[in-house]
Amino acid sequence: MNNHNYNWDATSFFENLTSSNKLAKEERFTFCRVSGLEGFEEALDNMQSSASFVCVSDIAAGYTELNNTPRTRRVKTVFLAMRHAIDDMDARQECIDTMRELFRQFMSVLIQERTKLEQHCIYLDPRITFNEIDRYFFSGCACAYFQIAVDVFTDLRFNQDEWEH
Repeated sequence: MNNHNYNWDATSFFENLTSSNKLAKEERFTFCRVSGLEGFEEALDNMQSSASFVCVSDIAAGYTELNNTPRTRRVKTVFLAMRHAIDDMDARQECIDTMRELFRQFMSVLIQERTKLEQHCIYLDPRITFNEIDRYFFSGCACAYFQIAVDVFTDLRFNQDEWEH
């Protein structure tokens, strides 16, 4: 198969951010790969040794648009989680504040990455949603997540070699 399309590896990007960010290191965030909200296996495996997580989902929602400039949109989800005492609302607020700041710092790098990606016809939607989960979640953690929509040129030219005659 000849792949004429470029992709952006969001998992590696956020893994590198987590390992090089001073706040993430100070708060001992552990990077994990997950499969949506239901698939936090890798994070659960690290619950004994870590209380803070950056988790990138290895699945993506998306679509392919058939127009003059065909493209495929993938929406990647990044979860942030910090464990705190269940009845300590002040600690929960501190966790939320830390996650908000980590998100801001991640976005300060992502805005630079966006320019680099556009050189390869990869476009990040400028609106990145950030949502705080309003309940005690994931083994006693305050959680938030953000989503990044990535548009990638998709070569939809018909190629007879890909089909039986």
